[in-house]
Amino acid sequence: MVLWGGRFTNAINQNFKKFNSSLSFDYILAEHDIVGSIAWSKALATVNILNKDEQEIIEKALHEILNEIHLYPNKILDSEEEDIHSWIENRLISRVGILGKKIHTGRSRNDQVTTDLKLWCKSQIHLILDAIHRFQNSLVLAAEINQHVIMPGYTHLQHAQPITFAHWCLAYFEMLIRDQKRLNDTLSRLQISPLGCGALAGTAYDIDRDQLAKSLGFSSASGNSLDTVSDRDYVLELLSNAAIGMIHLSRFAEDLIFFNTEEAAFIELSDQVTSGSSLMPQKKNPDSLELIRGKCGRVQGALMSMMVTMKGLPLSYNKDMQEDKEGLFDATNTWINCIDISTLIMDTLKVKINRCEEVVTRGYSNATELADYLVKKGMTFRESHTIVGKIILEAIKDNTKLQEMSLAKMQKFSCLIDKDVYSILELDSCIKKRNAKGGVSFEQISFAIKQAKKHLDVYHK
Repeated sequence: MVLWGGRFTNAINQNFKKFNSSLSFDYILAEHDIVGSIAWSKALATVNILNKDEQEIIEKALHEILNEIHLYPNKILDSEEEDIHSWIENRLISRVGILGKKIHTGRSRNDQVTTDLKLWCKSQIHLILDAIHRFQNSLVLAAEINQHVIMPGYTHLQHAQPITFAHWCLAYFEMLIRDQKRLNDTLSRLQISPLGCGALAGTAYDIDRDQLAKSLGFSSASGNSLDTVSDRDYVLELLSNAAIGMIHLSRFAEDLIFFNTEEAAFIELSDQVTSGSSLMPQKKNPDSLELIRGKCGRVQGALMSMMVTMKGLPLSYNKDMQEDKEGLFDATNTWINCIDISTLIMDTLKVKINRCEEVVTRGYSNATELADYLVKKGMTFRESHTIVGKIILEAIKDNTKLQEMSLAKMQKFSCLIDKDVYSILELDSCIKKRNAKGGVSFEQISFAIKQAKKHLDVYHK
């Protein structure tokens, strides 16, 4: 039974009925719709639309419907109802009769939809935050185990300066902190309840909307009904959070895909997160990482789609806004799945310590140390930069590492270079000197791990 048929004399076209229906995806909101309906029934009791007994009958029936959904979740999809709101209301009517027809008094599907969706977004954010916390734990554990593993750091995918694997892990930990902060910021704006705004002009019943908001776990009620029913900023925000978070995961995936190549071979991925080739028996493909990288575009697309949908809509509600859900549901679920797979990847990968250190000694990533050495001897940095560049050219011509170049050869370029130069070209020395806050020194990494653990403990509490 449709909820709006009185104005119409002809039956709805069946193709349009399918086109108009949202039940195939908004059934996800069933529990939140029931929670909102129970709260609304209590609000109706405060203005004598329902008496105490009627409200209790409705609430009991709604709980029974929720239990039914938990037991038979696919039952909803077998229905031909227009949306989850119609499905629940009609199930209520079938249980309590004409009394069930009172539940929609003073309420529109416009404020009902956005209330349900806001409640869903709040619960989903908590799931995402939990997933991020698990991933952060994994990164910190890997950092702690690999504090002293030195590897090349890259700019432009060229050897730049030595870093540690722990420093790399903690870089992604920092990105995830920003993801957490954005989600919590979005959560703070989700604390405003839409319920009681009606179709666009507010409800005609003297309901205490602030009290209603608090009963649903919101902090307060919204201040303008026209804006409220047409507001989907929170959807855009959550999609934006997902899009940025997926960029972080995509970069993480790209790094590990490169680290896993035969050319780099810094890590080995577990059999649990790789697959083979149907033709080439030697292959061990990083499919898990490639899928994370690929799914990033899917989430970006959901954000862009919603932004384009909203950009030209007049106030207040328009049916275009039904497009707010499928992309949001898919994007946030994709994000959670990718975080969980990233955690599994980190938990099971093996760092090839000797290979990391072998490669880092070959790429002249200690050249900056030689330039700084000359600066400390009194040379300007620009002069030292030029001289070290010439020394590197000589080393490349001789196919030798910088730290293995003879003192006599280096002195041809500057008389300031002495035998003490070799100690500063050692990898440990390169690392230890970067001891300013946020640097790669072993001391700073140890401090960063302690700070990261404190962050994790605060979240856990």
